Amino acid sequence: MTHALSAPQHAAPAPRVSRAAGRRALAGGMAAGPLFLGTGVVQGFARDGFDFTRNALSQLALGSAGWIQTVNFLLAGALLAAGAVGLRLLLRGGAGGTWGPVLVAVFGASFWAAAVFPADAGAGFPAGAPDSTTLSGHGAVHMLSGMVGYLALCAAFVVLARPLAARGHRGWALASRLAPAAVLAGFIGSAGSVLAFTAGAGFGLVWLAAVTARLGTAATAAR
Repeated sequence: MTHALSAPQHAAPAPRVSRAAGRRALAGGMAAGPLFLGTGVVQGFARDGFDFTRNALSQLALGSAGWIQTVNFLLAGALLAAGAVGLRLLLRGGAGGTWGPVLVAVFGASFWAAAVFPADAGAGFPAGAPDSTTLSGHGAVHMLSGMVGYLALCAAFVVLARPLAARGHRGWALASRLAPAAVLAGFIGSAGSVLAFTAGAGFGLVWLAAVTARLGTAATAAR
């Protein structure tokens, strides 16, 4: 009888441990977007033939120095996966606690797919490549994985608006519901400008970092 009554006392600290682990894992989700974009922008200025008005950051994985962008894709995917785990630990049992992390994990997996299946050369990059781009099998998978990943991200923003609202951050919740429109507008505008695509994709990464940070801060304040 004594053992039965004392058992719950040993189990009580577990939620606090999970929240602490969740906050540490969330750091990956906060860092993924800024790190990926920062590394890509630096490469874009440093690589011969790369033009932000004509080339997508994905094309930086091509050429002799392409391994840097490939590693960038792989690292971003790993950090996003860690962020998804952190969201799961912090939101488990609450609003958005199931689908939010799953959708972020799908987004992270799309970066791994992009690393394995690189974009096609074209628009003058790598240096000496023709202006026209011929869609290859790996190029098609690259584009498909990006489309699936960013659609998952847009859905994640809508889902994560729920825990934001539940914590009293109604302005953040509203902005998170509107964020997919900005991402999709960039993708639609890519038909006329690569910069529109880069801006839309970059905004999605930055907003995910901001939402992840906001949820992590809210969890810390609730301790």
